[in-house]
Amino acid sequence: MQNGILVSNIEFLPGYSVTQHLGLVQGSTVRAKHVGRDMMAGLKNIVGGELKGYTELLVESRQEAVERMLQQAKAMGANAVINVRFSTANITVGASEILAYGTAVVVTRG
Repeated sequence: MQNGILVSNIEFLPGYSVTQHLGLVQGSTVRAKHVGRDMMAGLKNIVGGELKGYTELLVESRQEAVERMLQQAKAMGANAVINVRFSTANITVGASEILAYGTAVVVTRG
């Protein structure tokens, strides 16, 4: 549960019944690479290993996109978002969009 809203990447929530379908909700953010992260990434390309600066950037971006999606769901009166998915797209050199989307619903126990 995030922000009082149940979130699931499957089409249902075990133990709950969907009582109302409210529609598609989405949240996105566009983030650019940081010069310092780019320099470290260049070094990692030579020696290998995880690009931790980029990993952190993607984690922060996904969290922001999900938060925006949940705000939209809450504004619609949802208490759950099901079938959540993520998508990424390059916007321009050095900048990418992270999109989180799902179906806003009202669920009850049982």
